[in-house]
Amino acid sequence: MEPREDFNRTVQLLSALALYAHTYGADLVFVDAVGPSLAASLPEPPPGVFPPGYDPTDGPRYPGGQC
Repeated sequence: MEPREDFNRTVQLLSALALYAHTYGADLVFVDAVGPSLAASLPEPPPGVFPPGYDPTDGPRYPGGQC
C-alpha cells in the first residue's frame, strides 16, 4: 500500500468511527477502545497533503493548549 493510500484509509476509518460514535445505540466502550489506537496508527502525512512551507505548530494559541 502506498503511503498516501495508508494515510487516506486511516483518516477514513477515524471519520467513520467518529460518525458511529454519534449514532443512537453506539457502543461507546468500543469507540473508546479503538479510537486512541487508530489515531496513534495514523502515519505521517505523505508529501503534497499540505501546502509547501506549512507548519502545523504555527498559528494562534488556544485556551488550554501548550504555551
